[in-house]
Amino acid sequence: MIEDAAFEVIEREGLSGFSMRKLAARLGCEAMSIYHHFPSQAHLYEALVDRQMSGLVIPDDSLPWRERARIGMQEFRRVATEHPAFAPFIVVYRMNSPPCLAKLNAIIGLFEDGGFGPELSARLFRAAGYYLMGAILDETAGYAKGPSAVTTVGDEELARDYPSVMAAAAYFGTSGFDKTFELGLELFLDEMERIRDAARDLAAKSGGRARKKL
Repeated sequence: MIEDAAFEVIEREGLSGFSMRKLAARLGCEAMSIYHHFPSQAHLYEALVDRQMSGLVIPDDSLPWRERARIGMQEFRRVATEHPAFAPFIVVYRMNSPPCLAKLNAIIGLFEDGGFGPELSARLFRAAGYYLMGAILDETAGYAKGPSAVTTVGDEELARDYPSVMAAAAYFGTSGFDKTFELGLELFLDEMERIRDAARDLAAKSGGRARKKL
């Protein structure tokens, strides 16, 4: 109940506007009652992250590797954007609690299953995180929030002086987020498979040369 209410207050007030006092007001209790369950706001936020990560579905290992990687990345985006105002916190949160570590272990294992080896698996996992963090932040706290500048221009000036921006704007809105994300995801998966296949070809050629020398 406290966690549900916390998400409600965060979505209404934003991360910067959240406080245990406002949460207590939403619950109709004193703030000290909440501290009985969560000793600090950090403990509460950790519980919220754990709760979201617990809903992340790890793809079944009976599926082809590429499909598993696709689902894993789609799942993190889905989970992280369930509560948009909380998304900027979860994407940069270092997930070292036991529930989060269990999910991370499974996801890193998924990259290892792709046949990249320990170092490349770790680096590709991090690279995937960069892509996901950027997409999630843009979709929840960036472009989705509208103009950031105080000085803006009207449509007529935009069309006259910045025609490329005007033309691209049709594809930048929230209705286009899914298609853009999936395009980037497929490019990322294509490149991962290209890197893996190139490494395998190189290893096979090196093995062939070694056998000839013997």
